[in-house]
Amino acid sequence: MTSQFPSSDVIIKTGKTYARDLTERVLWTGAVAVGGVLVASGPADMLHGGFWEKVGTAGLIAAGTLVKGLAARLVGDRNSASTARGV
Repeated sequence: MTSQFPSSDVIIKTGKTYARDLTERVLWTGAVAVGGVLVASGPADMLHGGFWEKVGTAGLIAAGTLVKGLAARLVGDRNSASTARGV
């Protein structure tokens, strides 16, 4: 009779993969967000932007994340939006 639970090796590997993927996504999102704010409103005026400047900033961040996800196919695994191999 086989166990319905994965082995401890599978759980550890899955946990490491998840942690690596999550770390990468958080770092990339932070970098893209900073870039979007700098491009949309400039560093001196980033806290005083109007509504449409903030909407534009969000759009730049989303576009940057899309580009990163598409570029990840060239660097990471072909079926993943992660730049880390094996994720």
